[in-house]
Amino acid sequence: MKINNFLELRDFQRIIVENESIELDPSLLQRVNESFSFLKEFSKNKVIYGVNTGFGPMAQFKISDEDTHQLQYNLIRSHSSGIGNPLPADEVKACMLARLNTLSRGNSGVHESVVKLLKELINRNITPLIFEHGGVGASGDLVQLAHLALVLIGEGEVFYKGERRSTKEIFEIENLEPIQVEIREGLALMNGTSVMSGIGMVNAYKANQLTEISLKLSCAINEIVQAYDDHFSEVLNATKLHAGQQKIAEKMRAHLSDSKLIRKRADHLYTHFEEQEKVFKEKVQEYYSLRCIPQILGPVLDTLEYTEKVLENEINSANDNPIINVADQHVYHGGNFHGDYISLEMDKLKIVVTKLTMLAERQLNYLLNSKINEILPPFVNLGKLGFNFGMQGVQFTATSTTAESQMLSNPMYVHSIPNNNDNQDIVSMGTNAAVICRKVIENAFEVLAIEAITVIQAIEYLGYQDKVSSETKALYDDIRKIIPIFSNDMVMYPYLEEVKKYLKTT
Repeated sequence: MKINNFLELRDFQRIIVENESIELDPSLLQRVNESFSFLKEFSKNKVIYGVNTGFGPMAQFKISDEDTHQLQYNLIRSHSSGIGNPLPADEVKACMLARLNTLSRGNSGVHESVVKLLKELINRNITPLIFEHGGVGASGDLVQLAHLALVLIGEGEVFYKGERRSTKEIFEIENLEPIQVEIREGLALMNGTSVMSGIGMVNAYKANQLTEISLKLSCAINEIVQAYDDHFSEVLNATKLHAGQQKIAEKMRAHLSDSKLIRKRADHLYTHFEEQEKVFKEKVQEYYSLRCIPQILGPVLDTLEYTEKVLENEINSANDNPIINVADQHVYHGGNFHGDYISLEMDKLKIVVTKLTMLAERQLNYLLNSKINEILPPFVNLGKLGFNFGMQGVQFTATSTTAESQMLSNPMYVHSIPNNNDNQDIVSMGTNAAVICRKVIENAFEVLAIEAITVIQAIEYLGYQDKVSSETKALYDDIRKIIPIFSNDMVMYPYLEEVKKYLKTT
């Protein structure tokens, strides 16, 4: 793929998930070179933040010409201070791609060697060691991006072919040369939102997967209970003017189009009415977790689509400081590095993913509770009641995991803590928000895996394999390849993990 100007979520998927290589368009390198040449000339005999001044609250100190290059190295090394778990490889790769794209806009004044080396690291799957903890998301992801810059100057550590090794060693193996700081490469690499944005892009991709899985399982449960079709009908949902709700209902209709189990209300409840009938034998309406799918998943889809737009805007923006504008022949000082846009979207995304998880947990409870579904044995137990346990044990896991996500859904966006001698007096906590959002997404996959196994067991008990829709049958067949029909109790955790992996690759 040739990188030139605007990157979309789909482009990230091709590069990060599908491992497609990238090339740099000549026009991209021209922009970078023009920006670099202009800044080099413009910064002579002028005070430019981060070129010949100190940083942050020490910006009042002028740096002598002979010390300006060393200043950048000092910044990178001193801020390589992260701790905690390393970020996963896909997230780091997404961060590098986001940083490359930002620096390539020609507003950062970096030497072309920076974007060229970033391209090589991406294409060769050399992943810098970047930690979860460190950034407050105000002057961007300073600490996490310092670890990326540390690798670009040939120091620090990387993950290479599954092993954590020194950057120097891997550069020698791969015949790569570190960058040499020219003007402001240290600050340009570190000032920005590329870590929170990169994690955010991966989160958005996975949230899309979750939405589709939740939709499929919701459709399957409606089949299991032989629900009426009017709650996902075009007419009913068109009366509520939310695009997400209407899209979810449309997807449900397509999914269930060939199901032999979904019923029409007119055929069952509108055909007769016995005056003496005081209690109806058939349920007039399904539980909310079955009947309100468009209204519950609709806001999830709407939020996700807006989050994707914000992420795309961010990764295609100049988000460091100062901003170099070649056309105006000027350097602008400001705060494009502030991560509030991403922080807010990651909080919103984790809230809707938690709601999706809560929906799955309630649907699971409906299947497991024979008193409310009235068609399945307790805990969808295909063995001997009282002697075997069915899905009883895994419900505890689903419940506790859902509860954790509910707690994690409290926002980071409003948890600013001033620091940096109060120079950064209000911060975004964007990377924290993105990392917590990722945890909520992982939790959702776990709960949906438990729900999926339960759905398959329910179809098995009812003998509905040839009556469910073709979409549900495909899901049934795939999961049955992972976990066999079981009536006797067995150790469940290996199957949960395998079904989770399956859901993450569908």
